[in-house]
Amino acid sequence: MALTGFRPRRLLVVLAVLCGVLAAGIAPAAAHAALTGSDPAPGSVVAHAPEQVALTFSEGVAMGDDSLRVLDPQGRRVDRGKLRDLCSGSVVKYGAGLPPGLADGTYTVAWQAVSADSHPVSGAFTFSIGAPSKTAAALPQQQVGGGLVGALYEIARYLAYAGFVLLAGGAAFVLACRPAGARVRSVQRLVVHGWALLTGATLAMLLLRTPYTGSGKLADVFDLGGLQQVVLSKPGAALLARLLLLAAAALFMAVLFGAYARAHRPEGDGPEGDGPDDDGPEGDDTTGAVKRRRDLTLGLAVGGAAVATGLATTWAIAEHASTGLQPAVAMPVDVLHLLAVAAWLGGLAALLVSLYGGPPIERTAVRRFSRIAFGSVLVLVATGTYQSWRQVGSWRALTDTSYGQLLLVKVGLVVVMVAVAGLSRRWTNRLAATATADTTAAVAVPAAVPATGADAETEAEAEAARPGAPTAPADPDRAAQLARQQAALATARKKRARDADPVRRGLRQSVLTEAAIAVVLLAVTTALTTTEPARTEEAVQAATAGRSPDANQPRVLTVPFDTGGPGGRGSARIDLDPGHSGGGNELRLRISDPSGKARDVPEVKVSFTLDAKKLGPLPVALHHSGTGHWTASGVQLPVPGQWQLSLLVRTSDIDQVTETRNVTIN
Repeated sequence: MALTGFRPRRLLVVLAVLCGVLAAGIAPAAAHAALTGSDPAPGSVVAHAPEQVALTFSEGVAMGDDSLRVLDPQGRRVDRGKLRDLCSGSVVKYGAGLPPGLADGTYTVAWQAVSADSHPVSGAFTFSIGAPSKTAAALPQQQVGGGLVGALYEIARYLAYAGFVLLAGGAAFVLACRPAGARVRSVQRLVVHGWALLTGATLAMLLLRTPYTGSGKLADVFDLGGLQQVVLSKPGAALLARLLLLAAAALFMAVLFGAYARAHRPEGDGPEGDGPDDDGPEGDDTTGAVKRRRDLTLGLAVGGAAVATGLATTWAIAEHASTGLQPAVAMPVDVLHLLAVAAWLGGLAALLVSLYGGPPIERTAVRRFSRIAFGSVLVLVATGTYQSWRQVGSWRALTDTSYGQLLLVKVGLVVVMVAVAGLSRRWTNRLAATATADTTAAVAVPAAVPATGADAETEAEAEAARPGAPTAPADPDRAAQLARQQAALATARKKRARDADPVRRGLRQSVLTEAAIAVVLLAVTTALTTTEPARTEEAVQAATAGRSPDANQPRVLTVPFDTGGPGGRGSARIDLDPGHSGGGNELRLRISDPSGKARDVPEVKVSFTLDAKKLGPLPVALHHSGTGHWTASGVQLPVPGQWQLSLLVRTSDIDQVTETRNVTIN
């Protein structure tokens, strides 16, 4: 494969942008707290107006007085506007009071909150008083955290991860693998760009936080009041702490690419960053210089580790690790996981730019990184296994939930990446085997390679600048031109020599493949952080969809009838709550005319029969509780099964009808 004119940074940038957009589309605004119950239940019909509407969540949430709204059939807000904290022990529950005397009809409950791991969650459902009706309540067209604001926030989240990886991993590569890399401009640019990317993404997330968790309007990024509230929240405080740590990281980079780079400058080398590199103290061989170099390395290692750990902690304290099972263990494990990711992927990016730009990288640097990458993978396996158990919970959840499926994709990418890394290790071993003649740990490459094309023209034009060539005129402009030609010729020779080495070429290609996979892997990881954990999803399913609706919701039957006489048409609404076998059931009956208005009738009877067990008919003692309403308490249904409900309605002395319906009792 020809690599002439190839620019790996351009490919990585394009892949990063595409994967960032992809990550934003994989899981827009997926929430990690979920509604596990409500009173009244969604879709239920209650005989009388409840005193309040209460919501129960799977984990801690942040809510305000406007976070829960109850709208009447005309779309007017009817709740008291004051949120009630009903939490008790591990139960997360909030409610809003309702005024007495609410009219019959369908009411809409709209709510939104921010889960303990910083992600927004919202929803809406309806319940009815007396009987269902049409409703004019207008609900938001998009879920909180979605739309353009949600996409921008998720892209910023992805870029923040990428910036952290480049900053922490690139700096670690310099300190642990290639000290001379502190003077290589391509490595310097990589780390500085990582810092700028993380800083810009953090600022963007801080400004987008208000519309992301609230209105969804992009213009609200300029809402200073909302920004103040964001800073006072846990996610906002984490973002603010990250900015402060990035200020310390800027000082770290100034020392790393300043004093530290000068301390590792070979003797006789100029101030430019693309000069010869070395791992040893050839230039500063005095005792003081060696001690200064050692002290700088130790100070930067300790300071850099502290800053990187602090940056990783800003994710751990505000996202998945801070909630759920064992947060005291999960948060340090999450920090280790992020640091291992940075050491592996960020070091890989630094190795890639070192292989494609600047002086030839030393074989010892490649071997050191290979060992660090192997150790990072071991840490990732250990910490990832624990986090997977914590977030997934069961083998079935790996295939039955979105989180589990994304996790399988991530594991598959890691396996492929490790396999490619194995090829890189083989090239690294061959690199070491071919470098025995190089005393400065740089691989010996052919000193002369035939020039072709543009390189041949450059060499011809610069011939006058070579030793032994005729003396050039003392024209300053001409001298400057010759100097530029000499520099271009030296760069072309260096590039030809580097590209002529088949071992390094193979290593570059395998590392580039690793880096491309890493970009996609980072996108999948970002999607995981915005996807509801499988354990939470299963818990919600168990509390709602996973459990039979018959287990936690009233049996609701609507029975039209026509007795055949004048005014004999209408319908009966029957609610049996909770619809369990045994005692304790409450039956509510409402009779309405064809227009839906409640009406009384001379006689109404209800009974239950279970033919399979030869039980019944069991009559229900109804008590008239209001116009068109009857109730019965303590309804006894001895065993579960498919019962038959019989409803007798009499509308005059001679007009009556009996209707039957089947109802499942658990």
